[in-house]
Amino acid sequence: MFVASDTVNEYKSEDEAIHVIERRCKLDIDAPRLLKKIAGVDYVYFVQKNSLNRRERTLHIEAYNETFSNRVIINEHCCYTVHPDNEDWTCFEQSASLDIKSFFGFESTVEKIAMKQYTSNIKKGKEIIEYYLKQLEEEGITFVPRWTPPVACKLESSTSHTRRPVSPAINIPDSATKEGLTNKEILNTSSSTSEPTAGTPDDKLDADYIKRYLGDLTPMQESCLIRLRQWLQETHKGKIPKDEHILRFLRARDFNIDKAREILCQSLTWRKQHQVDYILDTWNPPQVLQDYYAGGWHHHDKDGRPLYVLRLGQMDTKGLVRALGEEALLRYVLSINEEGLRRCEENTKVFGRPISSWTCLVDLEGLNMRHLWRPGVKALLRIIEVVEANYPETLGRLLILRAPRVFPVLWTLVSPFIDDNTRKKFLIYAGNDYQGPGGLLDYIDKEIIPDFLGGECMCEVPEGGLVPKSLYRTAEELENEDIKLWTETIYQSASVFKGAPHEVLIQIVDASSVITWDFDVCKGDIVFNIFHSKRAPQPPKKDSLGAHSITSPGGNNVQLIDKVWQLGRDYSMVESPLICKEGESVQGSHVTRWPGFYILQWKFHSMPACATTNLPRVDDVLASLQVSSHKCKVMYYTEVIGSEDFRYVWPRFMKVS
Repeated sequence: MFVASDTVNEYKSEDEAIHVIERRCKLDIDAPRLLKKIAGVDYVYFVQKNSLNRRERTLHIEAYNETFSNRVIINEHCCYTVHPDNEDWTCFEQSASLDIKSFFGFESTVEKIAMKQYTSNIKKGKEIIEYYLKQLEEEGITFVPRWTPPVACKLESSTSHTRRPVSPAINIPDSATKEGLTNKEILNTSSSTSEPTAGTPDDKLDADYIKRYLGDLTPMQESCLIRLRQWLQETHKGKIPKDEHILRFLRARDFNIDKAREILCQSLTWRKQHQVDYILDTWNPPQVLQDYYAGGWHHHDKDGRPLYVLRLGQMDTKGLVRALGEEALLRYVLSINEEGLRRCEENTKVFGRPISSWTCLVDLEGLNMRHLWRPGVKALLRIIEVVEANYPETLGRLLILRAPRVFPVLWTLVSPFIDDNTRKKFLIYAGNDYQGPGGLLDYIDKEIIPDFLGGECMCEVPEGGLVPKSLYRTAEELENEDIKLWTETIYQSASVFKGAPHEVLIQIVDASSVITWDFDVCKGDIVFNIFHSKRAPQPPKKDSLGAHSITSPGGNNVQLIDKVWQLGRDYSMVESPLICKEGESVQGSHVTRWPGFYILQWKFHSMPACATTNLPRVDDVLASLQVSSHKCKVMYYTEVIGSEDFRYVWPRFMKVS
């Protein structure tokens, strides 16, 4: 984070064509506090030199570290130039080097932090460019004229030279910065972009529908919703979330379409993998939860939001974790959130206005150090992480009552894991403050205030209490139960690496059998292949991933095709390769012509270089900087069906959801 800077040197040519400025910059690095303490610094200093040449239309930015320069050497160079084939386009090149000689034994940690910082700074740089383009637009500046020599120089040259025509100004469309277009997309927009852009949806949402189910939306927000919904219809055909659900993810990312699309796709894949859509119909909470989990739904608040009451201070979190395990608690919380979504839909119909979130009332009476038991806090943090990722903008208000002295300790532990927008919805009352002005009566009708808070309404939420130790289970029992809970899915997960595809072996005895598949590309781009071999490959070996220095929880990597095998001699390709992008869902089938062994393969797909220029694309540069850029994830299901039982054969490849 930039803190301050001082100008060290500055130079301007007489005609103002060249401007060079050198600054000493003070930065606050997002590094662990312990590492900063060991290093003995709170801030680091870099020297940055900017060289702008208006005549040549170039900008060079050089930076190097001053702090710890005897231990770590960092050099970075950025260059903005005019595209050789189109002078209205900007080319961007960036390179950096990192040489860590020694750093108090934390060389590996520093390298990871540096890679993380470098990647995030490039992404942030794109956002900053878009921010200032928008600021210029708001000031009425939609183009910047090309530099010309001072007036005196012009008068001299006008007698003997014809002035070179200035290329037409680039008109930045209003939708460019509002709809999250990248700098590359804006710079590649020609002067004719004041006309409607291709792919802009012509339809608009019905005003009555918006008012009834979605709430107030600006034209820009409505456009973002339509665009994201159309993208989902193209990649997840026939099965897309409701507008209210899409809108939550857009709001969680301030209507940045790219960011909202990323987290929404991840959430949809997660829901499919763990069958969350069916949790209310297929999963019954254990009796221990029904008896000792001190939480439940209780009417609604003054805004019509469903009200959930949690008597956390009366709940034996340690006993619940010991008796049930972390996974059962997580699943129960997921069922509560799913019930909350259902109640929001019901209240929308009842009150005739959009209800998209609920209110949670947390009573901390009885909270003590027992609630800070480490495994219990760990389970709480994981639950918060999962809920934040998959149920954004569902918490309308959180009322925390009767907070004891130990509460700040718990808050310090959990608050970093809670989104800033969510934290703004927290109202915390100590002691009996909730009974005074600005308290509970401002948000909940007097008639439904629970009896244990001094109200007149009987609350059917369980009172909690200590879980009998006779219900505790061993670590082995809990581990087996956790596996059972989260493997109740027909899908399997796999990791795909550059040079290490994931392969599945299917043996076919009867020709004309049908191999079917259904898979989601959770991360990265892959190539899907189907091969046939008359002889069986060696027993599958699970890649230990040691060569990649990456662990793969929840996924596996199996390679079947021996490196000495030759395509066309030992095995053959029976379908054309299919390139699948991140976020896509693919279903398909293959009717086998011969018995033998069929191998389904998911292989890492490398992005080709840009065809029109030797320079890498901005997106390619970003991808290459990711530490895990050579790792993909897929979630798949396969089945073999006899031809007589397969009444309808899928198209060989079909991308659906």
